[in-house]
Amino acid sequence: MAENTQAVKVNPQLAAAVASDFRTEKSSARDKYRNPSETLTFLGIQPDDTVIELWPGGGWYAQILAPYLADKGHYIGAIFETNPKEDTKRTQYYAKAGKKFEAWLAENKAVLGNASTVTFQPPASLALGDDNSVDYVLTFRNLHNWAGQAQLENAFTASYKVLKEGGVFGVVEHRSNPGMSFESGYMDQAEMITLAEKVGFTLAATSEINANPNDTKDYAKGVWTLPPRLALEDVDKEKYIAIGESDRMTLKFIKKAK
Repeated sequence: MAENTQAVKVNPQLAAAVASDFRTEKSSARDKYRNPSETLTFLGIQPDDTVIELWPGGGWYAQILAPYLADKGHYIGAIFETNPKEDTKRTQYYAKAGKKFEAWLAENKAVLGNASTVTFQPPASLALGDDNSVDYVLTFRNLHNWAGQAQLENAFTASYKVLKEGGVFGVVEHRSNPGMSFESGYMDQAEMITLAEKVGFTLAATSEINANPNDTKDYAKGVWTLPPRLALEDVDKEKYIAIGESDRMTLKFIKKAK
């Protein structure tokens, strides 16, 4: 049975990456909600690991992970398709985000070292790399997006394939109450564990590092009502700021040897 585990000691390299001036002030201001030192220590990532981050978005975690892994490890951002075959509002948005992330890596090569990207856009682009080739696959608050596209199992399966035996799949996601729809942005923790086990993972540990008991999860615009989005804008703004960012599950899965 998996244990509920809290991180106790952050290694010096990780502490330095979190405290680095390379990170933006806007990013650092959210540490009190996202607990990066504790989260990454709980997952066990070391400076010489090869780590894929699925859909890194604006690079909040990449600002920590890529410098941390620059000398001895390898950071890989699994980004959107930058040259889509279809031209729609959605594909344009994805392409712009992917190109922005690639440009950020190129502009900061002195700090980020050999950090690179791979295209991950299920169902069209599912391969994250060679099978059994990386130490970690991480995802932060993406599960609801894949659920909305009916690609959640594909994302879990792709993560399982690319990981080495003994590799770790780390998941942080908005945590629902039972019976809530993914359209709220929240996902059911028990269901996510069941799905991970279905594709072959073993649950190694869970953590309450990113829990928020003040999150009532009953908002008109779902999780996006809370910071940082504040979807209701000025309506009850101070109330939602006081609640803080969402209640989140933090899960550590292992790809065990067969």
